Amino acid sequence: MTTADAVVIGAGHNGLVAAAMLADAGWDVVVLEAQDGPGGAVKSAELFPGYVSDLYSAFYPLSVVSPALLALHLEDHGLVWSHSPAVVGHARSAEDDDAPVIFRDIDRTAAELDRHHPGDGDRWRTLFDQWLLIREALLSTLFSPFPPVRGPAALLRKLGTSEALRLAHLMLLPAGVMAEQLFDGDAARLLLLGNAMHADVPIDAPGSGVMGYMLIMMAQDGGFPVPVGGAGQLAAALVNRARAAGARIEYRQRVDHIEVRGGRAVAVHTAGGDTVQVRRAVIADTSAPRLYRDLLPSEAVPAGVLRSMDHFVWDTPVLKINYALDEPIPWRSKSLNEAGTVHLGADHNGLIRWMADLNTATLPERPFMLFGQMTTADSSRSPAGTESAWAYTHLPRGVADDASADRLAARVDDVLEEHAPGFTDRVVGKSVQRPSDLEASDANLHTGAVNGGTSQLFQQLIFRPAPGFGRAETPVQNVYLGSAAAIPGGGVHGICGRNAARAALAGDGLLGWPRRRLNQAVLSLVTR
Repeated sequence: MTTADAVVIGAGHNGLVAAAMLADAGWDVVVLEAQDGPGGAVKSAELFPGYVSDLYSAFYPLSVVSPALLALHLEDHGLVWSHSPAVVGHARSAEDDDAPVIFRDIDRTAAELDRHHPGDGDRWRTLFDQWLLIREALLSTLFSPFPPVRGPAALLRKLGTSEALRLAHLMLLPAGVMAEQLFDGDAARLLLLGNAMHADVPIDAPGSGVMGYMLIMMAQDGGFPVPVGGAGQLAAALVNRARAAGARIEYRQRVDHIEVRGGRAVAVHTAGGDTVQVRRAVIADTSAPRLYRDLLPSEAVPAGVLRSMDHFVWDTPVLKINYALDEPIPWRSKSLNEAGTVHLGADHNGLIRWMADLNTATLPERPFMLFGQMTTADSSRSPAGTESAWAYTHLPRGVADDASADRLAARVDDVLEEHAPGFTDRVVGKSVQRPSDLEASDANLHTGAVNGGTSQLFQQLIFRPAPGFGRAETPVQNVYLGSAAAIPGGGVHGICGRNAARAALAGDGLLGWPRRRLNQAVLSLVTR
């Protein structure tokens, strides 16, 4: 039996951020990870000799703007970023030989969009100028626990009341409506729509435009960088940083349950029989259902929360295919040759049909996909003149069996061959990650859901992970949810871990007593 100030359950990127912050504050921190290595959904491996494949996440626009990760100075702990020559492109159809692309140079992007539709280049510049003005305030608003205070106040100061209201209205628009209001041509509109599909919100649903807006602006601002050597290098830097602060990380330690006495966590027990006594806090980098249903004793969780977990909505399952190619990809549209991220398989109407398939348990005939050219973004990923790549799409909820996954994987190959004739002839290695594979390697990726739960409005803000939350605090005084299941949700930004660590520090000891009492009073009102 050992003792620690804090136990962090899970060595995903959020857990490692929390561990580093608590260790920086002088706490004795132990991280318990069920798998045999760190990173959660931030990992890479050599699936094919000489080719490095990112197993889950791959491009990191949120990481390079996240205050949680920036504060850790990971570049001092081994992290090096790399960029593709172009950021992201969107092929409108299989016949599209002139796909629009975002470049990190705004002059090139504006000229590209003007070429597709005169005037959209200026519209893009205007939008980007506003982004530069409001970036910090907007990110503070989106990244803060609910209710955010400083971010909205800063937005009001910078924009004034009327412009701030217009921005709030813009952020609530469906992606399709937002695209039509911001741009006149299909090229710019589809760049926004394709990026909106990085979340699981239908493009005709309110609030679905936020992700599209954020990602196209981040693409223009900081690009979509990748860690040199693979996604695992980001996880390695986080481990180095947490250990440098004094945190201990133990692998192959699956937590079985959290012991609670008097409304507080007092110990964490592993499946192997080990126990860590807790002096101050437990931070769970786990899914919300696992924390509330499995780890905490049922008598410590209000009945209303347990009922909410029965109705917790996961995001749609992911199918991911890793490829090794012996030559560059022969795109029909040569503009995609330099893009790290490529969106394929659907125009505006096609995206609506694809999402309708997912929401009606229909296996898509023509899947929309994200496609990553990793060697294009980082030359260390495979030998010169070759490409390490992946495709990523979704299955409907409830049909994520292996047979469905294999049928969809074949359709992904068909779409790629249409957009890049000769693609399949250049494939020398292929590996399919089905939803069951994703969950087996990371329990947080339940049924292949990679976002910690749907991003739709009914499960965001004060409804994440259940009505009445919106913060890292839980009904147990010193237990905090620090995963993508907590606000602000999925993405490799570390904010969920930061919010949990901050809440633990603020709620500790005698000085934290009023805060704990207030949080418990609020939660008791909304979680009965």
